[in-house]
Amino acid sequence: MAQDIIVPPLGESVTEATIARWMKSEGDAVTQDEALVELETDKVTLEVNAPAAGVLTKISVGEGKTVGIGDLLGAIEEGDSASPSSISKKDSKASSTNKAKEAEPSTARSSPPVMSSHTASTGSHGASDKLSPAVSKLVAEKGINPFDVQGSGKDGRLLKGDVLAFENSSPAPKIQFDVPVSGQSKPEERVRMSRLRQRIAERLKEAQNTAAMLTTFNEVDMTNLLAARARYKDSFEKKHGARLGFMSFFTKACIVALKEIPAVNAEINGDDIVYKNHYDIGIAVSSPNGLVVPVLRSADQLSFSGIEKTISDLGMRAKEGKLSMQDLTGGTFTITNGGVFGSLMSTPILNPPQSGILGMHKIQQRPMAIDGKVEVRPMMYIALTYDHRIIDGREAVTFLVRVKECIEDPERILLDI
Repeated sequence: MAQDIIVPPLGESVTEATIARWMKSEGDAVTQDEALVELETDKVTLEVNAPAAGVLTKISVGEGKTVGIGDLLGAIEEGDSASPSSISKKDSKASSTNKAKEAEPSTARSSPPVMSSHTASTGSHGASDKLSPAVSKLVAEKGINPFDVQGSGKDGRLLKGDVLAFENSSPAPKIQFDVPVSGQSKPEERVRMSRLRQRIAERLKEAQNTAAMLTTFNEVDMTNLLAARARYKDSFEKKHGARLGFMSFFTKACIVALKEIPAVNAEINGDDIVYKNHYDIGIAVSSPNGLVVPVLRSADQLSFSGIEKTISDLGMRAKEGKLSMQDLTGGTFTITNGGVFGSLMSTPILNPPQSGILGMHKIQQRPMAIDGKVEVRPMMYIALTYDHRIIDGREAVTFLVRVKECIEDPERILLDI
């Protein structure tokens, strides 16, 4: 009996996906719930699993093609008796070469082979007994043999960071195409944009076309915050099992400011302004597929350790491509930290339909006038981009001043003032 493989529901407001990679080929035996194909949407990457055990007899949609919810992806012939011979050949092209290949075993593949979890279990050099979907996809894309990479995870499990570190230590030459320009050959490389990158571009342009964006700046003296962090970071990590970073302080500071200036936590819906009386803070993080903004739910109810643990978990899942739609939707305000990449100053772009985004930047030692004397202080520029349609300049500046006050005097956060 044949079982159809269909595109499942993709999440809120998502109706299409791109076939990123087939993990099985026609004729391969599959087990129930085994990952068959990877779909890439404009927000997340998800896997479609086998509805039954048997043989993958048909792949209806190839890699790179766009599909919608409910579309047919392929078919599985159920049961142990199913075999590669049950594959329908009516769609294959007739040629003497292809006929000769049909008689051969199905070990030949038109795409680069992906190391299966079973094969990886017999490998050496720390190869794990199972490759996660994200690692499996990465080694296939990079053309890296997982046997050559030393795994740093539990029981030698291969992590995404291991593959990236191996690639950096042994860079493979890029394929270049010589394009004649004015009688000369100049190297170029053309790579198709992922659906996530296309969606990021659309949303950023949408924000520019829709909102009346304006950015205001201030600078923060990080002396007291750095001192508090140095004083408590060891005991904090020992007690809570999480690093004490800057994001928890800035998240708490933003919540103090949002409570005082509710327009920054609001959004425009038609002719209405919707004021959000909850604080779901988006934290922009970089992933291999582009910038994503997972959301800290009810951040005002989280402790410092709760914020740090949640951010760490979301960041790890973003790098491994394991964020869900629920993780990425419903934020009321966003914080982005370009300082981790060395940015000294920038004007962040709104994350629609939100009306405000705070940009953090690099901490830099600068001479400052303190009580009539020049002192060298660790300073950070902060920026608030806001929608001028509902937020006035006075409100925006006041918001940024409140954040500055809370960071320069962290006790204000605990007192909620």
